[in-house]
Amino acid sequence: MISFFGLCVKYLYSSIKYLFSGQVRFKSVLNQAAAISYDSLPISMIISFIAAAVIAIQVAKQFLMSGADSYIGGTIAVVIIREIAPGFTALAIGARAGTSISAEIANMQVTSQVDAIKTLKVDPIGYYFTPRILAGIITVPMVVIITEVIGILGGMLVSAATIGLHPNRYVNSVWLWLNTRDIYISLFKAAVFGGLVALVCATQGYTAKGGAKDVGISTTQAAIKSTIYMLIADFLINLIFYL
Repeated sequence: MISFFGLCVKYLYSSIKYLFSGQVRFKSVLNQAAAISYDSLPISMIISFIAAAVIAIQVAKQFLMSGADSYIGGTIAVVIIREIAPGFTALAIGARAGTSISAEIANMQVTSQVDAIKTLKVDPIGYYFTPRILAGIITVPMVVIITEVIGILGGMLVSAATIGLHPNRYVNSVWLWLNTRDIYISLFKAAVFGGLVALVCATQGYTAKGGAKDVGISTTQAAIKSTIYMLIADFLINLIFYL
């Protein structure tokens, strides 16, 4: 894990150098943005909606029994914005798009396409990594904004259906509890997670050696490592901003 982390830092530095060299093509970033975030939007919305619905089911009845039903909306909104939306969205993107990134680059590595790029005097790290990392950093926060809205609405619908909580009371509670600082931190988390998933999965794919079997192993390792690194980053960000 330590040597892999060192490779990630090394490749991130090379990607930043490539970015400021002005060689990144906008079309390539756009294609990666569609593959990473746009295609992962439906599953991210479903996960956020279901997570908010489960939270609402868990807390709504207890809050109503204790006379704290006016806090249901705010509680759900805070949980969704601080942790559920950025975390679950990044996990969904890692499972779907991250593994695809790793498999694609690993296949290029084992079929010597990377070597062909090198013969053309093109930096393969910058060429393969930079558009994906940039797309992850830019577009994952956009997906998180949408999933936050869907999650809050999901909590409202379930609260209304289970305990008859009026939507006005729910929305008023959300506005009272909602803090713009939480939204900024949530978007910062999303940007970090998006870049981290792209970097880790691309690194895992780039280090693949062998044949088709190794491509499958690399894909599995990419899913595991991207999840571990994302959870570590989540812990550190919470430690910095909420301690």
